Amino acid sequence: MESFSFSNESINYSILRERAFNLRWASLPKGVIPLTAADPDFPCAPAISEAITRFAKDRYFSYVPAEGYAFFREAISDFHASKRGLHIQPDKILPVDSAAFGIQVACKATLKPGDEAIVFDPVDFLFKYCIEQSGATARALQIPLDPSSPIDIPLLESLIGPRTKMLCLCNPVNPTGKVFTPSELQTIAEVAIQHNLIVLSDEIWSDIVFTPHRYTSIASLGPEISDHTITVSGYSKSYSLAGLRVGFVMSSNPTLFNKLVQASLHGSTVHGCNAVGQVAATAALRECEDWLEGFVSHLQSMRDLSLQEIKTIPGFECHEPQGCYLLFCNIEKTGKDSATLQQFLLENAKVAVVPGLPRWFGEQAAGHIRICFSTSEFLLREAFSRIRQAMTNL
Repeated sequence: MESFSFSNESINYSILRERAFNLRWASLPKGVIPLTAADPDFPCAPAISEAITRFAKDRYFSYVPAEGYAFFREAISDFHASKRGLHIQPDKILPVDSAAFGIQVACKATLKPGDEAIVFDPVDFLFKYCIEQSGATARALQIPLDPSSPIDIPLLESLIGPRTKMLCLCNPVNPTGKVFTPSELQTIAEVAIQHNLIVLSDEIWSDIVFTPHRYTSIASLGPEISDHTITVSGYSKSYSLAGLRVGFVMSSNPTLFNKLVQASLHGSTVHGCNAVGQVAATAALRECEDWLEGFVSHLQSMRDLSLQEIKTIPGFECHEPQGCYLLFCNIEKTGKDSATLQQFLLENAKVAVVPGLPRWFGEQAAGHIRICFSTSEFLLREAFSRIRQAMTNL
């Protein structure tokens, strides 16, 4: 295993202040610690930058195939076969310019005005946004805030009507960190098959799972649910590649897959997955397993540290996430709503967090803040020290 330290010394803060946007270092005043957008502070694995360098030195950045590079699609297929027990042929995999765009493509391909799709509450806003962009309506399924609790299947079934076409599955769940068990997924699969629903499975967080939990792709449970499923994922969370905007959509169902290709507009060159991103993601899949194992091990330590720190902060409570590098903290006992507390921490602790606003996560997010812990132990301790002092002086 190549040695790589996930220490404070491995983070280049000067570069982050120049390049890390989206509520992070480059978007905030100097001196503020961002525990905001779900993006690592660490640089990518060395093998990824080396692969990009080898590709770039030839100085050719030509058009790529509309269907994506064959070597990238083969790497995705091999990864899912070996790590997920999910056998999807490369010709049923479409590289796209991020998992977020993959969600939009899936909604555009399968939903029309008047349709309905079920989304979790809480969950990241992208599902609802993309559903509504397609002219359809998102119906919220409230899920337990405790990741160890199962979702309410009778409640799920009560939301299914004649216009329901899709169930959006975020696994692990952003922001709660729930990782679905095989038995839970089997029940969801049976509901989807019974009601002829498409399952849009967002698996962007699937590498970030903490022991003893294990990840299962819903499409791996059998041919029938596989043919009902569109799987979407990317490489921003696991490999620090957000700026390269690279991901994929895939389905074993030829009809569904053809709809995805048509909705992507790749054939028109209006959209397409960039060459460098595909090279980088291929290197991640082929060469960076040891690096990823080290990163997840570090993240589990940071999760445990963060949970201990939360216990020392007045008014803060938090369930243990099973996956993702996020804490979804209940702050109702502080007496402040999430937006007010977010502003208070920014001004008084110089720490940025994400408020649990309905427009970001759903109605159940009220009274919560989201904290990202994909950074160094040094920085986390400093951030929580600042928060604790500010809250103690409140």
